[in-house]
Amino acid sequence: MAPQRRAAPRGPESGGTVAGPGRGGRRRHSSAKRSRGQQDSRWRWLRALFLLASAAIGALLSWRYLGAEDGVTEVLAHRRETLQDKFIEIPCSEDYDSHKRFEGCTPRKCGRGVTDAVITREEAERIRRDVRQRIQQRIAQAFGINSSSMYLTKPTFFSRINNTEAKTTHDEYWHPHVDKVTYGSFDYTSLLYLSDYSEDFGGGRFVFMDAGSNKTVEPQAGRVSFFTSGSENLHRVEKVHWGTRYAITISFTCNPDHGIGDPVLT
Repeated sequence: MAPQRRAAPRGPESGGTVAGPGRGGRRRHSSAKRSRGQQDSRWRWLRALFLLASAAIGALLSWRYLGAEDGVTEVLAHRRETLQDKFIEIPCSEDYDSHKRFEGCTPRKCGRGVTDAVITREEAERIRRDVRQRIQQRIAQAFGINSSSMYLTKPTFFSRINNTEAKTTHDEYWHPHVDKVTYGSFDYTSLLYLSDYSEDFGGGRFVFMDAGSNKTVEPQAGRVSFFTSGSENLHRVEKVHWGTRYAITISFTCNPDHGIGDPVLT
């Protein structure tokens, strides 16, 4: 009897045996899809968070820019305050060195002050003749000089500012400037306000432009702001957005050659 051959072990048939690995492949494929989906979801959240953070930072920077458009970071005098005498001493600039010095008058002590105690609101509305003398006395007292050594100088003027367009470059009051550089004769500058910020006009605040921390004065009728006229007091006025801002600039010199007489009321 012929020896029977033992059948060779059957190899895996394509039908059943591939099915197992096929299901595993589908499971792996499904798991990979879920992983990619989760990853895509995380990236979408991260992108959304990034966009939100960017928008928040942009809004903050815009707010800071708009809020600090005028560089104002500290209000020296609020409109509703009543200030007896507020005075801040600051270092003098070298502007006075290029002009003839007058002992007992040319600024050696420099600074800026605000007071609501020189004249009353009613007097501000009437603008009596003695306003100049009373402001002169207060400036002399603040800076420790003799009022008789101060002379009224030009330009001393009444200003009426609204939101109409400037006709000449001289009307562009909002540019930073130094009175001593602009006029030469100025040693002390004062402003008498005749209208109220935020009630009679918008904008129009007076801004001392200090390095890193500007200071502003909010006008109100009867308030007097005064300061030494050199570049230690670089300043400007904000643009008036609405209403009308009234003020009188009264300037003083130590040089009698640049003095002028009192204005005559007719």
